[in-house]
Amino acid sequence: MNAAQVERFFAKLQSANPAPQTELEYASVFELLTAVLLSAQATDVGVNKATRRLFAVANTPAQILALGQDGLEQHIKTIGLFRSKARHLLQTCQMLVTLHGGEVPRSREALEALPGVGRKTANVVLNVAFGEPTMAVDTHIFRVANRTGLAPGKTPLAVELGLLKRIPKPYLVDAHHWLILHGRYVCQARKPLCQACQVAAECDTGRRLESAPT
Repeated sequence: MNAAQVERFFAKLQSANPAPQTELEYASVFELLTAVLLSAQATDVGVNKATRRLFAVANTPAQILALGQDGLEQHIKTIGLFRSKARHLLQTCQMLVTLHGGEVPRSREALEALPGVGRKTANVVLNVAFGEPTMAVDTHIFRVANRTGLAPGKTPLAVELGLLKRIPKPYLVDAHHWLILHGRYVCQARKPLCQACQVAAECDTGRRLESAPT
């Protein structure tokens, strides 16, 4: 995919969805951090079902701490790996209270120091909550970047750095959402919907399919 194709790729995604949003439900930066922390190896739908129950009774670090391990587990037990996630969330809440006055920090270094918060989670919070032009590479974005030829890479970090380099600046803040939604609903893992794809003409795989003999 060359520079002109990259520009058209994102222009089309922007035209179809001018204001993309995360599908995780949240009403504060802390709720977003919690939802993203719980979302590893889980669907947004499943996380939302659990956090609706959780946030109704506890949606601050202090309130989560007051639940304790057993109480928190009862609210998130429908999510995979809920025991370890509960432990990490409690540890994170303790650090937020002790080190950050109960607020979610805005720096990558401080975010990645929180238990259960890696680079991907920090990137989501920085992008969604604070409007930073970061790229959280999950399985969907990793697949789309490689399959389309947008930013091929063998590791999530390589793909992240490639995307940050290749995506035109005007699209960077929203690019994470466009790519994850495209991977989730169109450029799916097992059976990509190339016939219905609005950016097939810009995609390396889409162009190969169009030129293949019938």
